[in-house]
Amino acid sequence: MPLLRRLGSGLDRLAVAQPPAGVPYSEVLAGADGAQGPRWRSLAVGVIGAALGIVLFLVVTPAVELGVLGIGWAVAGQPGSFTEYYRAGHAFQTPLGMVAAHLGLAMLIPITVALLVGVHRVHPRWLHSVQPGFRWRYGLVAFGVACVVLNGVMLVSQPATLGALRPQPGFWGFLVAILLTSPLQAAAEEYFFRGYLMQALQPGLRSPWFGVVASALVFALFHGTQNLPLFLDRFGFGLLAGVLVVRTGGLEAGIAAHVANNIFAFTWAGLTSTIATVRATQVIGWVEAAWDLAGFALYALAAVWVGRRMHLATTTPGVRQVG
Repeated sequence: MPLLRRLGSGLDRLAVAQPPAGVPYSEVLAGADGAQGPRWRSLAVGVIGAALGIVLFLVVTPAVELGVLGIGWAVAGQPGSFTEYYRAGHAFQTPLGMVAAHLGLAMLIPITVALLVGVHRVHPRWLHSVQPGFRWRYGLVAFGVACVVLNGVMLVSQPATLGALRPQPGFWGFLVAILLTSPLQAAAEEYFFRGYLMQALQPGLRSPWFGVVASALVFALFHGTQNLPLFLDRFGFGLLAGVLVVRTGGLEAGIAAHVANNIFAFTWAGLTSTIATVRATQVIGWVEAAWDLAGFALYALAAVWVGRRMHLATTTPGVRQVG
């Protein structure tokens, strides 16, 4: 606890920039930087921060995955060559491989915190929402809605799923890995792509849609080799997650959808085929992509409705000064 208090006080001293009152989520960083200079400066700082974040992502994420698998290989008594051990893990043929990959992606959280504090001097609490902070009650409700909607749409589009249950070998070990690390990985991607990039790539415009589209495009491209329907599926998810940020004033709904999607995608795969199959997916059909996007769109409508019923704040506290 003393260590956490010292860390919190250290962040308070370093993160001195504050966003102005009454601005939406997309203008938090631009407003905080703009208070210290012209608005073009906030765009330049955002581009530099985004580039630095992507470089750190490309370096740190594979390094952590490699390190975790290296430790696992050594503890297991160095079974076979490390190259083959790593390939199997990276392909999600082993639970430790899933853990390693997810922990590597989870490094996006400290990377994002470092960018906010080190580049923008903004406290990380402004990354969660405009409140600021994470609105747990709404986040948990949104997660419940996502579980119902996304699984419901999946069962409607693939009614034979329940009749094809054949758990893969080692399923229970994979399930533990899924439940412990998939939420962390999914949340980390939302914090970096929908949180930091969406704010950093907002070039001083009042409209938030440039940041929404740009962050969704980077998110889709970073998933690697994929056919056009799969790319548009991921791009569409990024757009809908960005719309949720704008309409709800925070990342909670997007995180809830991403966590629910990943947990159940991997779990259903482990129950009906193999998790490695999902990991290796590079091609899907137009119908499958349409069903995925329909499920995300239906969830987005429900999440926005719930947010309005809960009277979520969509701008920073206080009244915006105009003129």
